[in-house]
Amino acid sequence: MKTTQEINNRIRSGEATVIPADEFKKRVRDGETFMVEDVDVVTCGTFGVMSGTYSVLTVPVAPPGTFRKAGSLFLNGVPAYPGPCPNERLGLIDCIVYGTAHRDDHYGGGHLFADLAAGKTIEVDAEADGRRYTNDITISDCGFAKLHTTRSAFKNYTAFLRREEGVLETIFSVTGLHGSCREISVSGCGEVNPVQNDPSLRSLAPGTPVLVNGVNGIITGTGTRSTPERPNLACSADMNGMDPLMMGGFITSDGPECLTSVAAAIPVLDSASLEGLMVLDEDISLPVADIRDRQPIRESDYGRIWRGTDRGVRIHPDRCQDCTPCNARIICPVGAIGEGHTIDRSLCLACGACASACEGGVFGINLGAIQIGEGEIPVTLRQSDRTRAERLCRRLADQIREGSFYLREGP
Repeated sequence: MKTTQEINNRIRSGEATVIPADEFKKRVRDGETFMVEDVDVVTCGTFGVMSGTYSVLTVPVAPPGTFRKAGSLFLNGVPAYPGPCPNERLGLIDCIVYGTAHRDDHYGGGHLFADLAAGKTIEVDAEADGRRYTNDITISDCGFAKLHTTRSAFKNYTAFLRREEGVLETIFSVTGLHGSCREISVSGCGEVNPVQNDPSLRSLAPGTPVLVNGVNGIITGTGTRSTPERPNLACSADMNGMDPLMMGGFITSDGPECLTSVAAAIPVLDSASLEGLMVLDEDISLPVADIRDRQPIRESDYGRIWRGTDRGVRIHPDRCQDCTPCNARIICPVGAIGEGHTIDRSLCLACGACASACEGGVFGINLGAIQIGEGEIPVTLRQSDRTRAERLCRRLADQIREGSFYLREGP
């Protein structure tokens, strides 16, 4: 039995054994046996579409006394909600912005949050007392900028298909989910997900430090719709210093969604915590449901999603049919495809949308398939990026080794 205080002392002295989840899982899969004394911390992470994300901002609009009370506010065209403080006669507007709010079909709250984090100039457009006020700001002009998640780092998700004929616009697809049973959409980072490695939330308790979009934050509790069987977390962090590549927007057939990332350190306190960390993709349930009623009809596992599948998109430029416009470029939900079959790998989620859209097969990726009855249905969209999640695991491990990140002490 170890305590978090003892592990923190080992971190301070540079003696702690810290292993990123991707490395730890590989060693487990290779047959290595671990004892409690062999490892102190395993760092876990997840990255993907998390709709329950919002920000609270203080936005400068005009000099004090210019207007009494704002009626509406838009940031880069994304609607914000003034209040709950009335902001009376200060020239400032306290507001809430939802990650799922959107200006149009191609820009929403997630894009706005990433642009703020990147230090880009944001256009402010407010209405107050029957007059319009505009301003240009950056995040450094905001006296307050916090990001919160109402539900994130889900233990696992549900894979979705459509059994009826036709196409259904949904946040779980980019071009609409095609039936009957032609494709499956999946989410979740499987064995490296923090909650999957601590499903009872023994160490992931309120007040626990985490990384949210790459910066220090805290867990504020369980999130909305969290249950003992399928827990998730609510988190909070200052937006200043967030990594714009660990967050952002994702275009679906039902409008823009928000990309969010969470990383956490799971301490190895005893055999129970070590046993929880032994979970592998093939052990993790993945329910499959019809998008119509979202009731599970089959059950698969994350081994089908992350074992033996591709982590990146392959490019075959010789197959190009010179389509105008390029369907893959238009459909890419993160705008990663450029001219001449190029892909900005720093933006690409390896979601697979381009492979489905390109008739010539210029873009290729194996996303796996799920057994349904006697046949297999191909996965055509992944809304989580395991590569970036594992990058977060390593980043957090480095911070702990450097002594810049510590565990929460106490019960």
